[in-house]
Amino acid sequence: MAQPNQPRYYNQSEIYHDTTFKQQVEKLHQLTVYGRWLFVGILWLTIGLLSLWGLREEIALWRQYFTWVAVRYGLYYNPIPTLGLAICIGMTLSVLIWQSRNILWGIPSQEKRRLEQQVHRIRQQGATHPLWKWVCR
Repeated sequence: MAQPNQPRYYNQSEIYHDTTFKQQVEKLHQLTVYGRWLFVGILWLTIGLLSLWGLREEIALWRQYFTWVAVRYGLYYNPIPTLGLAICIGMTLSVLIWQSRNILWGIPSQEKRRLEQQVHRIRQQGATHPLWKWVCR
């Protein structure tokens, strides 16, 4: 047993059966989810808004005379705003699919192992790790 003032070292079998360890893995997964959605939000607030601003004339036209041909030509002749919107929509869909898969079928074992290894590294580094206060407190 470790002394009160000395750091505690865990062996592999002890780590994976520890309930606090499982809670910390869950916290790290939640931080990953929040981080991905934060990234998507920032994308929409920067690239998405700039892309919509670049398409403002076409959007005004679409509101008056909406046809799929007008949408196609509006996007075709404005490639940079179209690329920006495609990036934002693609990232949003990828995070939605990733999170839906985790909710419906659970976290895959490979990803769970990666999270467990990361929590183990955070525990080993201690309070100097940037994620320590969110994962281990």
